[in-house]
Amino acid sequence: MAANPSFDIVSKVDRQEVDNALHQTEKELGTRFDFRGTGASISWAGEEAVTLSAETEDRVRAALEVFKEKLIKRNISLKSLDAGEPKTSGKGYKIDCKIIQGIDQEKAKAITKKIRDEGPKGIQAQIQGDQLRVTGKKKDELQEVIALLKSGDFGVALQFTNYR
Repeated sequence: MAANPSFDIVSKVDRQEVDNALHQTEKELGTRFDFRGTGASISWAGEEAVTLSAETEDRVRAALEVFKEKLIKRNISLKSLDAGEPKTSGKGYKIDCKIIQGIDQEKAKAITKKIRDEGPKGIQAQIQGDQLRVTGKKKDELQEVIALLKSGDFGVALQFTNYR
C-alpha cells in the first residue's frame, strides 16, 4: 500500500524576486522627484539583509514604503520582511531589513498545536528543521488543515509544498 498523503509547510522567499524588487526600488529612488537630492539608496547587506539609507528620516521611511510596494507586487509577503527602525548613520539615516526564511521552533510548535487542537483527528504534524511535514489518511483532511492554517496568523509567511 502507498504511504499516507502528506504535504510540507515551509516559509521560503524567492531571492530572485526580492532582488528584482530591490532593483525596481533602486530605479524608482533614482527617478522620482521627491527623492532627488536626498541621497536615498537601497542595497544588499549580505545574503539575507537589505539596507536603505537617506539624508532624512522621513525620506528613508518613504524609501522603505516603496520597497514594500515592490515586494507586494512580486507576491512576496511582508511577513518575510523584518524592517528595523531608522537609525542615525553618519550624516544620514538608515534602516536595516532582514529577509526571514524558515519557520523557527516556537512558531513551528504553535502551528503543530493548532493542528492538534483544531484540525481533524488522525492528522500528524512533525517538525523537520525549519519546516513541518503534515500527514493524514485522507487528502480532504489535509485540505482542511491547509484552510485552517491559512485562516490563522503565525507571524510568518507559510507556503504549502510537496502535496501528495
